[in-house]
Amino acid sequence: MRLFSRLFDRVMTWARHPRAPWYLGGVSFAESSFFPIPPDVMLAPMVLARPDRAWSLALLTTVTSVLGAVFGYLVGMWAIDLVMPVIDYFEYREAFNQAQEWFERFGFFAILAAAFSPIPYKMFTISAGVLSMALLPFVAASFIGRGLRFFLVAALVAWIGPTIERHLKRYMDILGWLFVLLIASYLLYVTL
Repeated sequence: MRLFSRLFDRVMTWARHPRAPWYLGGVSFAESSFFPIPPDVMLAPMVLARPDRAWSLALLTTVTSVLGAVFGYLVGMWAIDLVMPVIDYFEYREAFNQAQEWFERFGFFAILAAAFSPIPYKMFTISAGVLSMALLPFVAASFIGRGLRFFLVAALVAWIGPTIERHLKRYMDILGWLFVLLIASYLLYVTL
């Protein structure tokens, strides 16, 4: 059953679409303030589809992500009471409390680390607003961390992507079904 290889082909077609950068910018903005899916999942296939645009796509992702971070900061500063039920609904309360603790201890470096890492960055952007971090260091840490992350993803995909794409396409269905089996095994293990 060639389900995953067809899905891969579809994703690559979407990644080449003329409006794809707009969607990437929207996801990057949203992820920094409220959306749960990181922009890397769009950036990587878009760079794979258009390696000649790797740097411009990384820059777009960085800039829109930082703008989203500023939005998250403003939400934390002015609307945290409205956002807390959403944080609780998505079970981010523990991550939010951890972000606040790290932010209080490390400030600029907590934002820098969160901007680079796969930690839910939105918790740090909102926490920075709640705790009234100075805006300029917040934006600087966001630009540095997000830029490092997205330019690294773009560079790696542009560098090794074309080689991997051939192998990935060949084994996509096997890898996809192995992933489904792994998830099903994990869910079975957790429920028993």
